[in-house]
Amino acid sequence: MDPLSERDDALRLLAAGAERARAGSGRLVLLRGATGTGRTALLRAAAQQASARGMRVLRARCTPEDRGTDWGVARQLFGEEADFLQDAPAASAHVPAASAHVPAAHTPSVPARTQAEPGPTPAERRRTRGALLWRLLETHARRAPLFVAVDDVHAADPSSRRWLTEAARLVDGLPVLLVVTERSQYDIDQAAPGLAHGLSPAFVHTHTLAPLSADAATGLVRAAFPQAAPDRVADCVRAGAGNPLLLRALLHDLSSWNADDGTAPPAALPDTCAALYPGAYPDVVSWWLAGAGGATARVARCLAVLESAEADAAAVRPPAADGTAPARDWCPGYCPDERRDTQARITARMAQADPDRVTGWLTAMTRLGLLRRGEDGLHRYAHPLLRDAVLSGWTSGRRREAHRTAAEELMREGALAGVVAGHLFHGSAVAEPWAVDILVEAAGEEVRAGRPRCAVAYLRRALDEPMAPVRRATVLIQLGSLECAAHPSGGLARLAQAVRLPGESRDRVRAMVALATALARSGETGEALRLLREEEQRLAGRPGLVRTLRAVAVLMSDATPDALRPEHEAPLPESDGDGPDLLDAARRMQAVRHGATAGLISSRDAMDRIRALTDGPADPLAVPFLFGMAALVAHWADELDEAEQLVRRALDPLGSFLLHPMHHILTDVRVDLAAARADHDTVLAEPSARTPRIRSSGPGPTSAHTQAVIALVETGRLEEAARLVDGFELPTAPDSWRTHRFLYARGVLRAAAGEPAAALEDFEECGRRQASREAYLSVASPWRVGAAECLLALGRRHEALSHAEEEARLAEVWHTPRVRGRALRVLGEATGGRRGLRLTGTAVALLRGTPADAELIAALIAHGRLLVASRERSQAREALYEAVERAERLGAVRLRGVAEELLHEGGARRAGAPRTGPAALTDSERRIAGLAAEGRTNAEIAASLHLARRTVETHLTAAYRKLGITRRTELPAALPPSPHGPPARAS
Repeated sequence: MDPLSERDDALRLLAAGAERARAGSGRLVLLRGATGTGRTALLRAAAQQASARGMRVLRARCTPEDRGTDWGVARQLFGEEADFLQDAPAASAHVPAASAHVPAAHTPSVPARTQAEPGPTPAERRRTRGALLWRLLETHARRAPLFVAVDDVHAADPSSRRWLTEAARLVDGLPVLLVVTERSQYDIDQAAPGLAHGLSPAFVHTHTLAPLSADAATGLVRAAFPQAAPDRVADCVRAGAGNPLLLRALLHDLSSWNADDGTAPPAALPDTCAALYPGAYPDVVSWWLAGAGGATARVARCLAVLESAEADAAAVRPPAADGTAPARDWCPGYCPDERRDTQARITARMAQADPDRVTGWLTAMTRLGLLRRGEDGLHRYAHPLLRDAVLSGWTSGRRREAHRTAAEELMREGALAGVVAGHLFHGSAVAEPWAVDILVEAAGEEVRAGRPRCAVAYLRRALDEPMAPVRRATVLIQLGSLECAAHPSGGLARLAQAVRLPGESRDRVRAMVALATALARSGETGEALRLLREEEQRLAGRPGLVRTLRAVAVLMSDATPDALRPEHEAPLPESDGDGPDLLDAARRMQAVRHGATAGLISSRDAMDRIRALTDGPADPLAVPFLFGMAALVAHWADELDEAEQLVRRALDPLGSFLLHPMHHILTDVRVDLAAARADHDTVLAEPSARTPRIRSSGPGPTSAHTQAVIALVETGRLEEAARLVDGFELPTAPDSWRTHRFLYARGVLRAAAGEPAAALEDFEECGRRQASREAYLSVASPWRVGAAECLLALGRRHEALSHAEEEARLAEVWHTPRVRGRALRVLGEATGGRRGLRLTGTAVALLRGTPADAELIAALIAHGRLLVASRERSQAREALYEAVERAERLGAVRLRGVAEELLHEGGARRAGAPRTGPAALTDSERRIAGLAAEGRTNAEIAASLHLARRTVETHLTAAYRKLGITRRTELPAALPPSPHGPPARAS
């Protein structure tokens, strides 16, 4: 490995200086550079060249230990000849005569003294010794030209530095080349003036060694590992940070780590220096920090602490579009320069250093390559391995204290909660209320971002802080809820601890509700109800809280219908005005839900009842349950906007209890609402939607999983849907509504994959399980529709007709356009003939103007199929072309394929309209996109065209997809000019 890469210019400079010295004209050459830039290697090579040219080489190397000993350089240069420095004579008579090579004016003078005068002063003794050394140097120079090499002069003792400075002024008359190396690096503690300080440029030639270029560093890595992949080479170059010594140390460690012959490419660099052997790389970093001084080492390590928490947070966040891990924004709204100044200010306060010096140090280290400044303005180490090496000099206790200080400083600067929490997580206890607030806030952000593991870590860390029992109970409830979401019984111990903490009755009830809900989720509904009854007895004097507990028990008992028996219900005390009769409200809400699924009441009747139940005041503890159930019924009734409002109202009273056990049910409803609008992108964007639970354990599939399977099927990704389905062992999953619905989703997948018999088994099993709960109306999982379609595919028309007729009967009771249209569509397919045509035509008419776009497409396809069978090809093509257009807009790949196949079977050419580009836009899409390109908002477009706002959004989404754009600002360039001028504004 070449230790002198990119040092040819310095060698040429020294060779020229040596030639001048041999000709009798000496000079001082000062080689300056940062630690590890190769000063010593360069000096050694230059000395070897000078020796080869016949020059005599005198060497000295200064170390910090030499600073306490005077004339250390001279003793190394001249050896025993410099013994006179121990007790130099004071009289000038003992000083040798000046050489003929040196003019008298250049000979240091030594004052003569008489015997009566007092002894020489220290200054006079220094001058005398300096004169003697000069004469000694002169004597050696007369014998042969000299190459005097002094390494690391910054560590020399003061006497040696003064003599070298004086020699620089006199050496021009001697055949002597004086080459001195000096560390030149920006440190927090200002260094003493350099050797050239105070010297005229005529006496010294200074050359500064620059860091290695990327090309030179790449060449060194390639020389060590010829077979290394380009990304591995680039990784090594970054870790070397342009420092020759650091890079050579890294390559040495990697050579020992890989094959014995050293030709194997380096493996991916480890995350920690502990994995490097023999450890030359961290040793070099430690040596650099030791030489830089204590203040610089503290600043370097504090900066590493700041970055390490950021790196840990970025590691669990989704990558950016370019594949890089996103960095958290320290202070929102700050420009890059403001972030840089904030970083310097925080680092300075952590290290107790001068902020201006820290700013200068960051800039200097960036110029050297040890740091890199990102687009966000923050300085970071060139490689994580370098950051870890910097931190390796601190104990874990020092790091925890630094993280705690960083959290306090970031809090003072107004940084985001997630940034502060990252340091609190790694730091020691703060013992201040704000620490718990920050950790809980950050945990909520992580949950909303779909990173529950990070939220759990923050909440566990929050428990290390001292806090009041009520506050601790809140944190325990949130943590227990999250842990239960990961595993059925994972957080039960936390919730039980929250129940046992001292506090007011309402706080205990809140904890009990969370514990009971978690138990019910894990399949222990009976135990949950038992705990609720015991709590009722303890709160006999608080009728309002007792009613709340019984309301929760009523809603919870839906999972175990026989759990609540009359003998278990003690009479309620008289109301003390603590709240409305929540028990009665809960029972009536349960009755509405049962009536809806049993096919006993209409959707209008159901909505009237839940509106009456949710209009009045309600206890915050029961609101999530009541409004969550109401949202479910509103969703079934196709009141999608109202259902969304109910979900929001259910979440509002939770406040800091966003991680309430009811939260997962409300999340299910939100996913169901997106699925009801056939918004496949939103369904699949749900963080947990495409991640299966652990096989054969856990609470089983969720609604997010169910809707994700259906969305993947409808968008033509059957293999991905199959992988998601295979992630669950349904025979061992809990017998819950969620499992029933997932069976339906698996049936949809099997039917789309051409397995009608297997799909039929899933649909009918779903129906059997729902019937066991007296749920006959398939508003959530239309299993009869799927079963009828499978039976038709199997040629069992009579059985299909039976299912379709029953579905139609129940649909007439519920009486929503979606349910009626779907039932009439499948009844028409099973009936066939002219009556079937009338039924499918009625289904199309019912579904127009509703949010059920996918159902409308299916009805158009069914109607078109029957028209083809009736040889009404023109009308069939009209229906099927509309189905293709709507499916294209919706991204419904499966339905579009079915419609195109029917068009082909009916003798029509396949839908030949372009699927991408401006020509693929429908008239409606072009008109709406044109208005958006003019700057109209969605609300303005909807008002001007008399459309629903969601319809405008749907058309714009389809237009974006066809035009290959993602932003509204790209529309003007993507849309071609209209042949009649710019798009006309709607009046």
